[in-house]
Amino acid sequence: MSSSYRHIIRIARTDIDGSAKLGKALSAVKGIGQRLSYVLVKAAGLNPDQRAGFITDEDIAKLEEILKEPQKYGIPNWMVNHRKDMATGLDKHIIGPDLDFQLKMDIDHLMKTKCWRGIRHGLGLKVRGQRTRCTGRKGRTVGVTRKRLTRG
Repeated sequence: MSSSYRHIIRIARTDIDGSAKLGKALSAVKGIGQRLSYVLVKAAGLNPDQRAGFITDEDIAKLEEILKEPQKYGIPNWMVNHRKDMATGLDKHIIGPDLDFQLKMDIDHLMKTKCWRGIRHGLGLKVRGQRTRCTGRKGRTVGVTRKRLTRG
């Protein structure tokens, strides 16, 4: 290993293993999957099979810039994770702790408007149409028990 190798690199407020390949290593950032990470590396003009510990600070800055505005660099709108924001109406990609915060804000908005999904979230029930008769129970309640018959 040369002197330019780093065991840990920091991209988008996340520590990334330097020994992993760059295309796979970027998926360690919350909000970036494997498919998007390979597209980001290609948009930056880097080799996805290169080890992440060998990239330079300029390359890291370029990747972070592409992450801020992916549509500007030719990444299609369907690849971003927050389409049609309620406040602005724009498509944007959210990463890191901002993703958790945005998800909580979206759920709070659903609960505030009292739509069906918001009501289900508020009651702690399943939201997407799954069965609730036998699954999703909390605590020790597993089934219905009958009262025992006594002879006498």
